[in-house]
Amino acid sequence: MPVVPLRAPRLVGDVMVTEPIMVRVDTGLAEAARLFERHAISGMPVIDDRGSLVGVISESDLLRARATDYLWASWPTLHVKNLMTTPALTIGRDEPLTSAARRMERHHVSRLVVVASDDPTRPIGVIAISDLLRAMADPGAGTGEPEPAPPPEEMPPMDVDGVGDRGD
Repeated sequence: MPVVPLRAPRLVGDVMVTEPIMVRVDTGLAEAARLFERHAISGMPVIDDRGSLVGVISESDLLRARATDYLWASWPTLHVKNLMTTPALTIGRDEPLTSAARRMERHHVSRLVVVASDDPTRPIGVIAISDLLRAMADPGAGTGEPEPAPPPEEMPPMDVDGVGDRGD
């Protein structure tokens, strides 16, 4: 099979979700669950009252609360700060997608918070596994270039009579 050369590396900023849904650290867990449902997302950056990134909360964190008796008993009084993962794993918008993929794989996470180049506490986007998969499925997306044509298929000759090539 011929090797198709890859284009210049795509960057996190090419595929990240801009204007991410964020939640404040003092938000109740029921409201966080509503945000997940309303926006069809599975995780979001957590910010403090100054808008600085302090962590990430995911559906898995809420599931852990439901599956743990003492957390579930405390559900009405719990806030995002009680279950969030901190520190948040971050990446810059100018980093290659391969760096994002490697960081997600190494840390076993489904998303990274994209932070501003001039302020590593200011979230400007989110990149998730689904964004990486979309970029892999459509390598030309976001570059302004058409997707290259796939290499021609090399099919073996068909043996329609099941006897092999007898020359007849």
